[in-house]
Amino acid sequence: MSANQTIKLVLIGGGHSHAIALKSWSENLLSGVKLTLISDVKNTPYSGMLPGHIAGFYNYKETHINLPYLAKIAGAKLIVDKAIDLDLDNNLVICQHSDPISFDYLSLDIGSTPKTSTVPGASEYAIAAKPVPLFLDAWYQLLETFKNNPELPLKIAIIGGGAGGVELALNMHSRLQQLISNNFTQNIEISLIHRGSRLLSGHNQKVGDLLTKILHKKGISLYFNTEVTEIKPDRVVAKNNQTIDTNYTFWVTQADSPQWIKNSALAQDNHGFILVNNNLQSISHPHIFATGDIATIKNNPRPKAGVFAVRQGKPLYENWLNIITKQPLKAYFPQEKYLALIGTGDRKAIASWGNSCWQSSLLWYLKDYIDRKFMNQFN
Repeated sequence: MSANQTIKLVLIGGGHSHAIALKSWSENLLSGVKLTLISDVKNTPYSGMLPGHIAGFYNYKETHINLPYLAKIAGAKLIVDKAIDLDLDNNLVICQHSDPISFDYLSLDIGSTPKTSTVPGASEYAIAAKPVPLFLDAWYQLLETFKNNPELPLKIAIIGGGAGGVELALNMHSRLQQLISNNFTQNIEISLIHRGSRLLSGHNQKVGDLLTKILHKKGISLYFNTEVTEIKPDRVVAKNNQTIDTNYTFWVTQADSPQWIKNSALAQDNHGFILVNNNLQSISHPHIFATGDIATIKNNPRPKAGVFAVRQGKPLYENWLNIITKQPLKAYFPQEKYLALIGTGDRKAIASWGNSCWQSSLLWYLKDYIDRKFMNQFN
């Protein structure tokens, strides 16, 4: 990098990796670099605390990272807009409302969205768990409607029996129970619909069995081996014409990537996620980095989980510096096993580690401590 050259480093998305990398950048500002952050929201949600926010344990501010503040301390220009395309021939990010933004190096941390395209009516009538801001708007509206009309039946269907769907069901149940009097308890029905034969198939059998017992105990209806074929405004339709009545349908299924990423020339895996090497670089465009859910490490693929996005923040920052200063990049290797703490909506949590499983209120306080410590670094 010559003395007079300004390097343009552009970031798309304010996800966990970018938040950590920006915080590190703020502590060691590099001269000669124009840093730009593009995000369609000013406050980015922290996934670890969202279930607790749904349950009412945390407020909005406690669970969201303030991107204008983070951009300011990192010396970055924040553009609040939605990226919709990449012109990789000319190194341009195309946004919905802004002029094209040029870059020398690009970094993407935009998360994923549940895949709704394969089921008729899902895009129109189901509320996807991501993007989180749209999901939260729907949840707040549901709560307000329920507060004003507690006598009316409330039927919620949640599609997806992974950790996200189960946590959503338990924490929604917890929050709604806080709002009602005993007279109206029978008017709430929550159904969890899963195409598999057991919950949390990515975890050990003990975890799924324990969560099944907890859901049954709370009166949440479970539908196993149920493949949804259509979503209608007032019901979910499954194979064999099985129907489940609902006022609200939430979609928490297999992760998908945005169409504009799929349309790009970036190398991708079979699901449209950006393929990167262990340096977190695109394997087709080495001047582009990708982390978090939107990326798949070619030689070390891992589940789409926030724990990996958090761990990628520091190596991402270091490789930004290394590529700009023409230093060798450092490889990142994700851990094979990781501790998952699954909140059950009652200030308890289940720990899943390898073949082990245990539940305790102490685990909730451990999770709360870890999450608050993570968020405090951005205050």
